[in-house]
Amino acid sequence: MAVTDEAIEKIKAMIVSGALRPGDRLPRESELAAELGLSRNSLREAVRALALMRVLDVRQGDGTYVTGLDPQLLLEALAFVVDFHRDDTVADFLAVRRLLEPAATALAAARIDTATIEALGDRLDALGPHPSVEELIAADEEFHRAVVRAGGNAVLCSLLDGLAGPASRALAGYALTEDAVSRMLHEHRAILTALRDRDAEAARSWATVHIAGVEQWLRSAD
Repeated sequence: MAVTDEAIEKIKAMIVSGALRPGDRLPRESELAAELGLSRNSLREAVRALALMRVLDVRQGDGTYVTGLDPQLLLEALAFVVDFHRDDTVADFLAVRRLLEPAATALAAARIDTATIEALGDRLDALGPHPSVEELIAADEEFHRAVVRAGGNAVLCSLLDGLAGPASRALAGYALTEDAVSRMLHEHRAILTALRDRDAEAARSWATVHIAGVEQWLRSAD
């Protein structure tokens, strides 16, 4: 194991064990290096890496702190990494979304509030039957984000946010195919009806159909 990797693992172990908690200030560099049996250089490299991963927050002139370790914060790096995907892996990202998002949509059926349902319905009405591709993609992202957030699982929400990039790029091509726009709008309304009816299984099924359509088109187009 590289020295920097070893340093990262040792700091991680302190956080996982509870020796360092969210919001705690790390000991002084010299003290922490001695405690962990590390050189100060390797400790600095580890701190830099963990700061990039949003595990640590380096405050100039104040010290280094453990962040709140919120899922949304920690998983921001996922979206950054996902944006480097190759064209031949987009379908795989969509397959992961197909596994996760229907579950999130089913959760939302029990938890989404009436105001959110009405707002999503109004947004669909305002979109009309013939939106541009840009309008459709923006509305699709807004729709799915609102539904997933309504499910109340912050980790699931952050994971799906991280997969949004490849999904949007695939959608840009799919939306140009015959009847794709009307099909997508119909599926959005079906998901919304299931949510309004508090029907978790119908919500799960329509979300699966909706996402699988784009995935299947992409695989057949390769």
